[in-house]
Amino acid sequence: MPIDNDYFKNRQQEKKGSNNQSNNNGGGGNGGGFEPPFQAPEMFKNFNKQSGIIYAIIIIAIGLFMTKPYVIVNSGEVGIKVTTGKYETEPLQPGFHLFIPVIQKVITVDTKVRLINYKSLEDMSGMGAGIKINPAINILDARGLPVSIELTVQYKLLPSGAPLTISTWGLSWEDKIVNPVVRNIVRNVVGGFNAEALPTKRTEIAVMIENGIRTEIEALQGKPVSIESVQLREIVLPTKIKEQIERVQIANQESERVKYEVLRTKQEAEKRAAKATGDAEANRIEAQGRADAVTIEADAQAKANKLVAQSLTTKLLQLEQIKVQGKFNEALSTNKDAKIFLTPGGSTPNIWVDTKDKSRDSSIR
Repeated sequence: MPIDNDYFKNRQQEKKGSNNQSNNNGGGGNGGGFEPPFQAPEMFKNFNKQSGIIYAIIIIAIGLFMTKPYVIVNSGEVGIKVTTGKYETEPLQPGFHLFIPVIQKVITVDTKVRLINYKSLEDMSGMGAGIKINPAINILDARGLPVSIELTVQYKLLPSGAPLTISTWGLSWEDKIVNPVVRNIVRNVVGGFNAEALPTKRTEIAVMIENGIRTEIEALQGKPVSIESVQLREIVLPTKIKEQIERVQIANQESERVKYEVLRTKQEAEKRAAKATGDAEANRIEAQGRADAVTIEADAQAKANKLVAQSLTTKLLQLEQIKVQGKFNEALSTNKDAKIFLTPGGSTPNIWVDTKDKSRDSSIR
């Protein structure tokens, strides 16, 4: 079916007529019923007024973000505020702090315990946060022989004096304060000994080094650093000195062994002598005891005899003689062959023999 274009033609003509009429009326405003194809929302009509404020806020935010006018100080650190190149004396404690960019800046420094290890070149491992590795300290002993000292120093920056320390010594303060003092004290102490004496006087040397380092650093103005400890780890001697010390130690050990053997032999001899002396003393005491016993017994017997002799009176002897005579009479009444021997003077006792006993009778004859 063909399309009728008359409607579209008429519409175009009406639009042309409306436009011409508008132009004849001076073309002002929206007269003649003309409507623009698009109108911006009301919020965008005021955009030109607010854009300046928004742009300013955005620029300020970007500027603050780029300049970062704040700092966060962590535990174990202090902040040092620098205003136009001048260090403030009061340190910033851990926390959040603001400062003025361009004019001010904040330097954070570590106040935790730090270490300096003085090691030989063969062992330079162990580098880490808060740990510095320096070469071992080479020294000449009292006789000019080279000696190497390895030690560990524990220290820390004092927070209260950190601004003064950094302003005076700079951020490399430990290389200007701790390291020179340590090397100087070690050289002064160890240089006064002979190399052979160093191993035997290790404890004494370690105490002297620690006291010397602590005293000299604490004497600095403001006492910037606290020395926690100084540990003497190794005394490296020349090869010839080591060999000489080993020979001396072997000789000393042999001498000590001989002394021990002599002492042990002497102790054994003294033990045997003591035993012999003890045995002899025991025998003497035993013999003395027996002699004393015999003496005591003899004294007792003598005293008894004396008492008996003192008790033998004439009448007592006569009484005893009568008793014996009575016994003889009884014996004769049963054995008429018995023989009686009277002691001279008729003293008591008398002796009688039974002759019925043939062996006894023959022995008497």
